[in-house]
Amino acid sequence: MRVICPHCLSVNNIPQKDSYNKANCGKCKKSLLDTKPVELSNANFDEVIVNSDIPVIIDFWAPWCGPCKMMAPNFEKSATKFPLKMLFTKVNTENEQNLGARFGIRSIPTLMIFKDGKEVHRVSGALDETSLTRLASQFTS
Repeated sequence: MRVICPHCLSVNNIPQKDSYNKANCGKCKKSLLDTKPVELSNANFDEVIVNSDIPVIIDFWAPWCGPCKMMAPNFEKSATKFPLKMLFTKVNTENEQNLGARFGIRSIPTLMIFKDGKEVHRVSGALDETSLTRLASQFTS
């Protein structure tokens, strides 16, 4: 399956397994098991979405948004539960206004889930860690 390196954003082909003890990027050699959310921009958005065989969850947020700040730690904690099962990403709508407009983001935070390059789910409003984990679980195999 194809997965995106969270460090250098290179596409990696790895065998699909139920769990992984070790998986490193072929380009930068860093761990593909790193679950820190990846910052997306207009420059890399489409490439990441199209080249990821695992679902991608995107947090559309802004630095001035109180609920976004409250949800950020929950988003990072939930990400740790899905190494190589779901790619957790973020889009700063202040810096990437064109992406917000492209996807009709009217309120933040808004979470979008992409699978096979297509949007499959959207939810607006801050979620706690349990709700985020439950949401992500619905789209991982």
